[in-house]
Amino acid sequence: MKESFKIKKWSLRVRIFVSMIFVTLVASLLIAAVSIYQFKKEAKDYHQDRVDRKEKAIKEHINYILATTTYPLSTENLPLIFRERIHELADIHGMEINIYDLNGHLLKSSKSAFSVDTISQQIPDKILRLVRSTAEKRFIDLQTSENGKKYRSSYSYIKDTKFKPLGILSLPYIEDDGYYEREINNFMIRFTQVYAFMLILSVIIAYFLSSYITKSLKTISERITEIRLSSANEKIDQEDSPQEISQLVKAYNTMVDELDESAAKLAQSEREQAWREMAKQVAHEIKNPLTPMRLTVQSFQRRFDPNDPEITKKLDEYSKTLIQQIDTMTSVASAFSSFASMPAQQNETLNMVKIIRLALEIFNEGYINFSSEEPEVIIYMDRTQLIRIITNLVKNAIQAMPEDHPNPQVIVRVYREGDKAKICVKDNGKGVSEENKSRIFEPKFTTKTSGMGLGLAIIKNIVENYNGMITFESEQGEGTVFIVEFPLAENNNNQQTT
Repeated sequence: MKESFKIKKWSLRVRIFVSMIFVTLVASLLIAAVSIYQFKKEAKDYHQDRVDRKEKAIKEHINYILATTTYPLSTENLPLIFRERIHELADIHGMEINIYDLNGHLLKSSKSAFSVDTISQQIPDKILRLVRSTAEKRFIDLQTSENGKKYRSSYSYIKDTKFKPLGILSLPYIEDDGYYEREINNFMIRFTQVYAFMLILSVIIAYFLSSYITKSLKTISERITEIRLSSANEKIDQEDSPQEISQLVKAYNTMVDELDESAAKLAQSEREQAWREMAKQVAHEIKNPLTPMRLTVQSFQRRFDPNDPEITKKLDEYSKTLIQQIDTMTSVASAFSSFASMPAQQNETLNMVKIIRLALEIFNEGYINFSSEEPEVIIYMDRTQLIRIITNLVKNAIQAMPEDHPNPQVIVRVYREGDKAKICVKDNGKGVSEENKSRIFEPKFTTKTSGMGLGLAIIKNIVENYNGMITFESEQGEGTVFIVEFPLAENNNNQQTT
């Protein structure tokens, strides 16, 4: 891995130089390998053809002897038939001749009596099975003798005049590759000399060619590194460059002209973009509390009953909710007026269960369900920030519901897990696609037709400011689950829980 990384850092000049040397080396090795292979193949074909010719001639001679002998033609009589003639055969054809019976036992050999013990007295069972299985075909086994010489043993049947097998003829043939080995050695010596010359020539050509190719590129590279957006950039004049380099120079000069033109536009665009971004964020922060205020007023209109004995209490709760959201808007306006991004935090010890239950009352949707495993889950944070988190997550869950959904559900659950307080907002809406999951918390990213796409980004920022974490799981067509966790803050005698 490290070697691959180092190669990637090589300059173009070095890569061209190394590539040309590498091509020369590979070509030379391939030529050498093919040549050696061809020599060896020729030697193998030569020996194979010589064995075939020798075997054919010897078998014709044997058939003549069998046809003219006075002994009855049988396996037992083969030693008598070839008692004297086998040496004659060996001398005429220049090969050692061994005759075995049909079970592979040695009957007669052309070797002298004192050396006959060096001959295998029995054909190996593996070869004997192959000889029997090949019927009329020969079997030639390539072996290596004790002194390291290669030899082939040709095995075939000796048959009488009626083509009945009498015995097995074995013809050991020593492969003398001396001539071909000398030819290979001579070739390698000449090839090495030519190869050394080619290598030196390739190094020289590769050096000058790589320098020539990269000279113009180096000039362009130096000019490109000198490009500055805030200053005038010098063009390149290389009229005598090759066509490809000239096109690159032309593209560079065009880029310099366009860059100078774009620099002025970019400066103006950056100023305008800064104002637009600030306007978007201000609009979003002010719009955020307007939604719960509108929902609160609508809920009050729907539930208002002058004869309700608890009308004063409810009116007080609605008024407090509206005042809280108005205070939030005031804080946002004040913060942006002094170039702050968020209203100042008023941290306090809160009962998360109570605050979230009150925050959910502003929503009119009947399919919003709230549950908590215990009556109190205490955290330490700003009340308005907690309300903002819940309001935004529930609003997103409602907007994720298709209009024709048969059974919409939004479930808000509060619970403890270890030393963490957790909020779970689950819906069975459209879900988030795989390609959008990685961008869900990006500022200005939204899949809705309205909105600035800042809601989840702001929520994530709020949660992380309180050492919390927000995660989500979603399956397209099934729904989405957002989980927000904060550190628990157990009741303190010096703090009042609300």
